[in-house]
Amino acid sequence: MPLEIRELIVRATLGGDEGGPQGNTSPDNQQDPQQVIIQTCVEAVLEILRQRNER
Repeated sequence: MPLEIRELIVRATLGGDEGGPQGNTSPDNQQDPQQVIIQTCVEAVLEILRQRNER
């Protein structure tokens, strides 16, 4: 029996004043590993949503 997810809730918490501009950068060795995981997950969710809207 397949499992269908009807609702997906994504929450993000931004940290304090770490300084410097923050943009959409690709993961590299200078980012926090947790931030790399979060960014990868967000990109995957956005890709799924794009594919869903194309149908």
